[in-house]
Parts: sequence; structure tokens; C-alpha cells
Amino acid sequence: MAATALIVEFRLKPGSRAAFDDIMIAHAQKTLAEEPGCTQFDILYPEGEDDRVVLIEVYTDQAAYEAHRSGPRMPGVNDALAPLTLERNRTIGTLA
Repeated sequence: MAATALIVEFRLKPGSRAAFDDIMIAHAQKTLAEEPGCTQFDILYPEGEDDRVVLIEVYTDQAAYEAHRSGPRMPGVNDALAPLTLERNRTIGTLA
């Protein structure tokens, strides 16, 4: 069974980086601690781009990703991030 990978790119509103980081770091830590199907959850800060953050998440399979996506924390995380972001783009696929 192939692992499922997710890349999420956020464009942040000016001045929202600290609040975004607080939410996302806690979310990443809880995801890794509470969801055995999540094997990687990294937060990438592209050099020279204070308004962009990229998440790199890896799940054991599609079912583990779906469990994450439909988990009880996701609505609250999404609601908390919405006023801090201008844009969110997702790429999902399988790892070779």
C-alpha cells in the first residue's frame, strides 16, 4: 500500500505569522502524537518569504489521510486559520 502525501501552501495575511505558527505548530504536534497513520508533519518556511508557509504531511495510506481530514480537531483548526490566511492550495498524491 502506497503512502499518501499532502502538501499545503498558505499565503498569510500581513502580521499574521506568529498567530498562524502558534496554531499550526500545536496542530502538527497533536497530529503526530494522536494519529498513528501520520508519519510526517513538517512546516516549511521558504527563505525570504514571510507570507508563505508550506506543510508537508505523510500518511501511511489514503484511509489515514481521510481519518485526519475528518478528525474532530480539523474544523477548529480551519476556523482558526481562516482569518489569518489569504490563500490555501493543496496537492495530494501517493509516494513512490
